Amino acid sequence: MPLISVNELAILIVEPSVFQQKVISQELADSGCQTIDCVASKAEALDFMRRYSPDLVVSAMYLPDGDGVELVTAMRTDPKLERIPFMLISSETRLASLEPIRQAGSVAILPKPFRHDDLERALKATLEFIDPEELELDDYDTQEIKVLLVDDSEFALKHIGVALEAIGIQKIVTARNGTDALTAMQADTFDLVFTDFNMPGMDGGQLTQQIRTHSNQPYVPILLVTSEQNESRLEGVMQAGVNAICSKPFSPSQLKGLIHSILSA
Repeated sequence: MPLISVNELAILIVEPSVFQQKVISQELADSGCQTIDCVASKAEALDFMRRYSPDLVVSAMYLPDGDGVELVTAMRTDPKLERIPFMLISSETRLASLEPIRQAGSVAILPKPFRHDDLERALKATLEFIDPEELELDDYDTQEIKVLLVDDSEFALKHIGVALEAIGIQKIVTARNGTDALTAMQADTFDLVFTDFNMPGMDGGQLTQQIRTHSNQPYVPILLVTSEQNESRLEGVMQAGVNAICSKPFSPSQLKGLIHSILSA
C-alpha cells in the first residue's frame, strides 16, 4: 500500500465556475481530502503550481484563458511540473478533444456529473503514481527487465516511462514509430514491448505482425497501451499477436498487474 494517504494530498482545482468548485471540493472532502485550493484560469493554475507544487491537479476542459489540453501540455513541458498527476472533469465527450489529455498522461477523465466511486478510484491511482510499489516477479529481476516503448507522442512516452520507472523498471528504450522500433529490435533484445495503437505509417497492429513474422524476437511479449475504443479494431490487434491491452488512462497497479500476468505466464 502507498505510504501516503488521501488526507495528505494537496489538490488544486482549476475550474472557472464557483458552483462547480464547491461541488468538486465537497466530493473531495467526502473522500477524506483536507488540503484543497481552487483557481479559475490556466494562468492562475500554472502560477500556483510553480509556487506550491500540488500532489494532484483537477481541471475543467474549458477555461477563460485556454483549455485543459493547453494546461496539461504546459505542465508536461515544464520540468518542475511534468510529474504532477492530472485529472480532467468535463462534460466534453468528443474523442478528438479528449485524446490529447489521454496522450499527455492523466490519472482519470471523469464526466460531469461524475460518480463518487470513480473519483475515489482516481484518487487511489494518484496515490499509486506518487508512491508506487515496485513490481515483484518470481523469475525476473525487475531492474534487469529491458522494455521497448513505442509511441508517436512524446508526452505518452514520458508518462509511460515514468510509470515503468516508478514500479522498478529502469532499462527502457523508446521509439517514435514502428520502423524505429523494428530497427531497435535488430540491435538489442527486449523482455517486453509496449506499443501504442494509432501511430502514423505503421500502427500497433502492423508493428505486432512485423514482430511476430519478420523479427528476430517473434515471441517477445507485446502490451498495447492505447485509448482506442473500437472493439473490432482491438480484436484485430489481439489476433495479430498482442498479449494484453492496457487502456489510457491507466494506474500503476493496472500496469503492474498486466506485466506480472504476461511475464509470469
